[in-house]
Amino acid sequence: MYARFKVLGIALVVAGFVFVGVGGYTYMKTQEGASSLQAFSAAQDVKLSYNDQGQLVDRGKTEGAVAIMGLLTNDWGYTVNTAELNPNDPVVNTASEYMYQMATIAFHTLNGTQTVTLAEPGEYKGEAIAAGTYEVPVAGRYWSDFDRANPIDAKVREQAWTGTAHALIAELGVGSVTASALTMGLGIAALAAALGAVLILLGVGVVWAARPLAETENAPASVRVTAGAAA
Repeated sequence: MYARFKVLGIALVVAGFVFVGVGGYTYMKTQEGASSLQAFSAAQDVKLSYNDQGQLVDRGKTEGAVAIMGLLTNDWGYTVNTAELNPNDPVVNTASEYMYQMATIAFHTLNGTQTVTLAEPGEYKGEAIAAGTYEVPVAGRYWSDFDRANPIDAKVREQAWTGTAHALIAELGVGSVTASALTMGLGIAALAAALGAVLILLGVGVVWAARPLAETENAPASVRVTAGAAA
């Protein structure tokens, strides 16, 4: 009986070391990814702006940062981890920082005003549109919110939502997902290591708990009788 428990305990210990190894390998690869992301962020030198009190600012004002944060948390429904917004490390390299920077670009695009010039008169829904220059607010409209049939809207969309704006938002989105995946990787590494430690402890415990049974089975007959009577 003891031999079977011993085999079971050893198997649990081996499985535990395997899980610890998996956890260590996952942690190592996650750290490599984090270092690469950090180097990429540092090379781009994209930073968030803070004031002397450590508050986020946009163009020198906290009100602008509050409005951007409102877009991010209320309109987009993103949960910001304030611990990732570090005024001592303003380089954009965490998920919340990437998302905030993305919201900054979107906010200024959505709330900007475009100067549109029509060289020739046009028409929209039966109404004539005279040639000339127009000051048109974007008014919170995304790319898909504009009616391309309207010659003014078509130009506003192209001027507001440029290829650069789309590319920056896409790049920041990739950075946010990458940072989130790295955080999940750390969690998986910790979980695997913890499970391995539990299995090792359990395996050692099984072997240790079965020892008294083996000692009783191997003891002289008089001791076994005494042990049986005591039971």
